[in-house]
Amino acid sequence: MLFKISLSNIRKSLKDYAVYFFTLVVGVAVFYVFNAIETQTAFLSVSEDHREFIKFLVQAISAVSVFVAIVLGLLIVYASRFLMKRRNKEFALYMMLGMSKWKISALLLCETVMIGIGSLFVGLLIGVGLSQVMSAVVANLFEADMTEFRFTVSGSSIAKTIIYFSIMYAVVIIRSGIVIGKCRLITLMQSGRRSEKITMKNPWLCVIVFLISAAVLGYAYYMVGWNQMDLGPKKILAAIIMGAVSTFFIFWSVAGMLLRVIMSVKGLYHRGLNSFTFRQISSKVNTTVASMTVICLMLFVTICTLSSAFVIRNNMNKQVEENFPVDFYGEMTHYDADDKEWNNPQFADLEKYYEMKGFNIADDFKEHYMFHSYCDPDFTIFSFIGDRMDEFTSENQSIGVMSDYPIEIVKLSDYNALAKFYGRKPMELGEDEYVITATFSGMVSVYDWLLADKPEITVFGNTLKPRYDKSCYEIIRPSMQPLNAGVFIVPDSVVDESGAATAMVIGNYDASDKEAMAEAEKTARKHFEAARDEFYSDGDGGHSEYYTRIEAANDAIDLGALVTFLGLYIGFIFLVSCGAILALKELSESSDSASRYTMLRKLGVEEKEITGSVFTQSAIFFALPLLLACLHSYFGMRLAKFMLSMLVSGGIFKSMLFTAGVVVLIYGGYFLLTFIGSRAIVREQK
Repeated sequence: MLFKISLSNIRKSLKDYAVYFFTLVVGVAVFYVFNAIETQTAFLSVSEDHREFIKFLVQAISAVSVFVAIVLGLLIVYASRFLMKRRNKEFALYMMLGMSKWKISALLLCETVMIGIGSLFVGLLIGVGLSQVMSAVVANLFEADMTEFRFTVSGSSIAKTIIYFSIMYAVVIIRSGIVIGKCRLITLMQSGRRSEKITMKNPWLCVIVFLISAAVLGYAYYMVGWNQMDLGPKKILAAIIMGAVSTFFIFWSVAGMLLRVIMSVKGLYHRGLNSFTFRQISSKVNTTVASMTVICLMLFVTICTLSSAFVIRNNMNKQVEENFPVDFYGEMTHYDADDKEWNNPQFADLEKYYEMKGFNIADDFKEHYMFHSYCDPDFTIFSFIGDRMDEFTSENQSIGVMSDYPIEIVKLSDYNALAKFYGRKPMELGEDEYVITATFSGMVSVYDWLLADKPEITVFGNTLKPRYDKSCYEIIRPSMQPLNAGVFIVPDSVVDESGAATAMVIGNYDASDKEAMAEAEKTARKHFEAARDEFYSDGDGGHSEYYTRIEAANDAIDLGALVTFLGLYIGFIFLVSCGAILALKELSESSDSASRYTMLRKLGVEEKEITGSVFTQSAIFFALPLLLACLHSYFGMRLAKFMLSMLVSGGIFKSMLFTAGVVVLIYGGYFLLTFIGSRAIVREQK
């Protein structure tokens, strides 16, 4: 008997609450797809470096999956609350017919198990299909060969999905049993005539709270949008807290002001069904302030996460081409043993260490160039800032954590040789001029600010003036990111060889295809590592490193894949959760208000007007948290752009457009489903 009743109830629930079942299916499918990445990549032909990174990616996704499971679990529990409320009269009828509370709990248990099995089966079926598509995405990200790919099913991911979602359903069952155990017959019978208690707010208090909240939010926007150089971890946390608290009170105050503001506009309020529509909206917002706040913040995180992920993904490969124009780069520097801060670099004869191992550095490359930088102990970053230190510190308090260090200098002839190697324009300098090259955004702004006053410098006893009033965006050391924090280019006649510091080499391999390139790289790395071992074994302290274009390209691909997968995983789950919560709330409200629409029909209101009222309510209900989230995201992305500029160069407009498309597709899709569902519920009461 319980099975038959449960099956009948499920059929009815699928009809009335298809959004809930759809969300469960989507959650299961997404959970499986991302956790099956390891299996899907097993048959792809990727490099060993990528294979190791994929293992790390799988571990990262597994860690994030715990957080995702918690979010989905809270969503399912939250949704079950509305489903329980929808069926209060049904439970009252069961109790009047003599069914005990434990039997009602058993009925809910049976229903939950059946819904759980159904959603798991359908979700896993869809997930297995989508995971094959994910293989193509992974292959594209890692530039892998798919010739050996075949259809796969991840048994471990299926087991993991079943375990996680079984725990979620078990929590729902326990909660449902507790709710049934506490309910009373009279409460259940009166549920249709009882609405959630709405406390009328003082309109003047709402206005005051709104203005204060807007002011606090505006200050938080200023902190992250225009004062980034003064931001530390504590201030960022403070801005986040101010933003979250202000968001809550903005919704709280708007809920109290909305209806009164609309009522003050007589022409609008009394037009058509607007008086009914806006009273309904005011009631909904009043009872969902906390939910609106959480949804708004989740949408904000989603928009910023997806946009930042796509910015990194879209710009990393292009950036490697710009910042690593050669195949190989290596350097060696001696430091005194007691120089813990590495503030006194000394020359290391890189070529000598190659020869000590029996290698000729020229044999590793088709073409190469060796040079070294210089340092003047009296010419440091603090001496360059000079008497503007107090002014700079007050404007940028982060300078307080910055230590003094000698500025790196490169001869003009060496720079022009590098420029030719890198395919860039050579530079011209007068005998009394200097130029600053920098690509690291944080220091570019510092140098440009200082160069506006055309400061003279003294290098090895020579006084020089700046050739330009801004720094030049040029690289010295090849790298994956724009990391040149400032290298001064000076005339050859100025430098003193006693100040010789870091020895560097750049080169291009003598290789024409991928296999030959890999072999040439293997040889170059082996020889440099041998020379480095000799360098470290001579007893002096020092620093040595090398980096290759292949490594940089692989690192760019790996980083792009990591942020893409995690961004999509978290963003998709957050969007689905936000859409589902709003949809379930709106559908529940439509069900509770169905009798009111019946009354409107009896009063002669046309069906077209009722449909318009339902659409307006759903649209405003979905738009309120999204609009504030978009406002948050505008200023949040200003901070993200500042922080990302230290990692990648490039605009964020295209990424924002793509993110907007994802939000419209998923969030807008839930809005459309909600409107269709609400309209169907209202029409059933004809």
